[in-house]
Amino acid sequence: MGLFNVFSKGKKESLDKGLEKSKDNFFSKLGKAVAGRSTVDDTVLDELEEVLITSDVGVDTTVKIIERIEARVAKDKYLGTSELNQILRDEIAALLEENNTSDLEDFIIPEGKKPYIILVVGVNGVGKTTTIGKLAAQYKKKGKSVVLGAADTFRAAAVDQLKLWGERVGVPVVSHGMNTDPASVAFDAVKQAVETNADVVIIDTAGRLHTKVNLMNELTKIKNVIKKFIADAPHDVLLVLDGSTGQNASIQAQEFTKATEVSALAITKLDGTAKGGVVIGISDQFKIPVKYIGVGEKIDDLQVFNKYEFVDSFFRKS
Repeated sequence: MGLFNVFSKGKKESLDKGLEKSKDNFFSKLGKAVAGRSTVDDTVLDELEEVLITSDVGVDTTVKIIERIEARVAKDKYLGTSELNQILRDEIAALLEENNTSDLEDFIIPEGKKPYIILVVGVNGVGKTTTIGKLAAQYKKKGKSVVLGAADTFRAAAVDQLKLWGERVGVPVVSHGMNTDPASVAFDAVKQAVETNADVVIIDTAGRLHTKVNLMNELTKIKNVIKKFIADAPHDVLLVLDGSTGQNASIQAQEFTKATEVSALAITKLDGTAKGGVVIGISDQFKIPVKYIGVGEKIDDLQVFNKYEFVDSFFRKS
């Protein structure tokens, strides 16, 4: 089985549809950049650099990609603009291969991690609670039992929204209501999971605290109470980012990675934006695995990120 043939047909179609706006935007710009030119020369590379940056790939990652293509031009002596799309596809896939973006099996719990505890962080409005609900649904679909913890107690809507997801998916939600101690909620969620032999615990956390210190302290408290049950937990600290915000998502990632130890990323709302290139930049910049991407509103549109399929879809013309 080839690297670019690991997705089911349904997932491929969902990914292709979700990236449609980003692809149309990118190829429109690329077409204008190479119009009337037959070879990849300095002028084309300058134009390509602008295309990548304005497609939200990010400056640092764009520079790496351009340098790789320059090396290909120097090595092969002649490269036609007709080959540029394939070259981009190959070089970006190779770049992501070198970074810490290992592909995962679909919603599989690591061996010996039960309950598997995921702490979810991110600012309000990025789709954090929705991502938790979709994650719970995907794990349940795999036959796993799930407990949700409503520890974003600073916002009533977050607690209510998580309860609605619990009802929709059919999984229990541990909640103490608004303005209660988030660490206490986390403690009770993990306690319930241990007592009921649940497979997965997903804990929502505050999307906004006044300072980075407050954020760090709150997450540290939550982690400490979880460790009373399981010493190596949480097993993942998942940062949810809104892909439609482009480079703002990258700024958010910088802030959260300074405030706490983030082990995985989920990038949402890619279907409603032309800024899908941000996934490439964030994957490269932070060396933190992008585990999930959101490419639509349906539950199954939260996909495990596969770099090969993402790059293949992004650079495959409709």
